[in-house]
Amino acid sequence: MKKLFLITALFSSAISAQAQSVPNPNTTTHSYEFTQNYDLVVPQGSTGETNLWVPLPFNNDYQKVQSIEFDGNFKHAYISENNQYGAKTLYANWDEKVEKRHLNIKLVVQTQDREPMQQGLLKDYQTPEKIEYSVDVQQYLKPTQHIKTDGIVKQFADRIVGSETNPLKKAELIHLWIVHNMERDNSVLGCGDGDVEKILTTGVLKGKCTDINSVFVALARAANIPAREVFGIRLGQAVKMGEYSKSAFGGAKDKVANENGGQHCRAEFYLAGFGWVPVDSADVAKYRLTEQKAVDDKDTQAVAKYLFGNWEANWVGFNHARDFNLYPMPELAPINNFGYPYAEIGGDPLNSYDAKEFGYEFISKEL
Repeated sequence: MKKLFLITALFSSAISAQAQSVPNPNTTTHSYEFTQNYDLVVPQGSTGETNLWVPLPFNNDYQKVQSIEFDGNFKHAYISENNQYGAKTLYANWDEKVEKRHLNIKLVVQTQDREPMQQGLLKDYQTPEKIEYSVDVQQYLKPTQHIKTDGIVKQFADRIVGSETNPLKKAELIHLWIVHNMERDNSVLGCGDGDVEKILTTGVLKGKCTDINSVFVALARAANIPAREVFGIRLGQAVKMGEYSKSAFGGAKDKVANENGGQHCRAEFYLAGFGWVPVDSADVAKYRLTEQKAVDDKDTQAVAKYLFGNWEANWVGFNHARDFNLYPMPELAPINNFGYPYAEIGGDPLNSYDAKEFGYEFISKEL
């Protein structure tokens, strides 16, 4: 059973439905072939049908999904956006008695650097006299189970931004506070659970990308700036960030990379009159740990400067979904986020964070 989708028509509605950032016409685009091979591992004693949900990339101004092919021995498989965030999902299921559970996916994606700060597009940004957010932006001011905006989160936000009123400068103050106060902890499972209230209440200002960038998102929302995580995966070697580190921001040999552990959460915030602005405070912490650099090191500061208002294109985004229900609804609901594939056998979840235990292999090839 094999299905091929040309994505232009499939995803065209998503472009008009989302507020867009400003693309950079002067940067080189990159094309990747991203394959996902699933041979799901059934834990001993598990019974019941198998259900699998796989996050798929969205289509917008800085990444174009050119095609999707998938095949396998599944009973049913289809692509859906039927959830509150419109997170694109490939759902597949298998009967209880099937011996193997195979699914192969091949995507071709074109990416482009997002560099509004580098381009100087935000240099003279002034807050409009009257700010009115569209409905799709307003939802990113609201709290979720893991992204609280009151209590200790609001206290931290007020202390960090002080009397500043310009939302761009407020966002930069939050980014710099995270750069100077949070650290990466490689012992954290997966990308972290991004429980901001817990992080700030315990004072353990450590974690991985979802933890750190969720702190940015929560503090920004508490400061009345729409913000959201963007869950995705690295697809190859960093180029611009590579002048500081070839190991911290993805890697590839002969343009081919194993991405079983390449999942990465970024963030962005919304400026009225401009659009969505990229930021990645978490990768500053990753750089510091990987390269054993102090926060005031000149290279750390260069990375921190670049990652406020800019993203490099060796990454593709899946969705902005937090604390939501997949479709069809699994036994475990709602789920925290959707950066990894999710599967249940007889209602029991597999370990998404361990590629071998789950049964998947991700390979990226730059074309």
